[in-house]
Amino acid sequence: MEKGRIQDLTFYSRELNEDMEMLIYLPPNYSEFHPYPYVVAQDGKHYFQLGRIARTLDEYIQKNEIEPILFIGVSHHGVEDRRKKYHPKGIKKEAYIRFLAHELIPIVENHFSLSNTGSNRALAGDSLAGSISFLTAMKYPNSFGKLMLHSPYVNEEMIQTAKNFDQWHLLQMYHVIGSEEKEALLIDGSTDDFLTPNLNLQEVIQQTGAHYFFDIFPGNHSWKYWQPDMKRALKYLFPYK
Repeated sequence: MEKGRIQDLTFYSRELNEDMEMLIYLPPNYSEFHPYPYVVAQDGKHYFQLGRIARTLDEYIQKNEIEPILFIGVSHHGVEDRRKKYHPKGIKKEAYIRFLAHELIPIVENHFSLSNTGSNRALAGDSLAGSISFLTAMKYPNSFGKLMLHSPYVNEEMIQTAKNFDQWHLLQMYHVIGSEEKEALLIDGSTDDFLTPNLNLQEVIQQTGAHYFFDIFPGNHSWKYWQPDMKRALKYLFPYK
């Protein structure tokens, strides 16, 4: 099986006042003359290490199950930094959203052969990384037209944002939550109810007529369950044409 390549990219963000590190998956037979769709994933290292995203992409691109895409994983600097950037009430949330929309897009599209249309750009995230991906797409739907959300943290702000949003026609959204996430086990050892807020968000979005896939998978708040679901998510968002 032909394999894609993984490259590192680091650049300075004025919005966040720090260097941002990324892992970039380039598909097999990557060509500089072909504008590829792409995914920008928060919790980027987790997608490569725990989600085994490169192996999944190699397999599904080779089988013509999905179109060739680039996958960009954005790193953070640990639990505290992650919360500041990704949490709906995080002190760096707004700066991180601006970083994604105003800095990351032009940088990666200058470095690689990428489509420059919102309908070919996706945001992905698990848990809190899903929260910030959702909020970014709500603010910049013309820039990011696809969403891949695995068990996002959902609070009342996100529910209200969805209720007030009126451009669902611009988005294609994949959203799953685990059946056991009424008591989701978190990094710090505590538990929280992720299932009920996600069902509330789903109820709001279903009423909009959005291009929207929702499912409850058997399992809990863990890459043990998110990793095998990546194939279905990719096939929904990037079917082979």
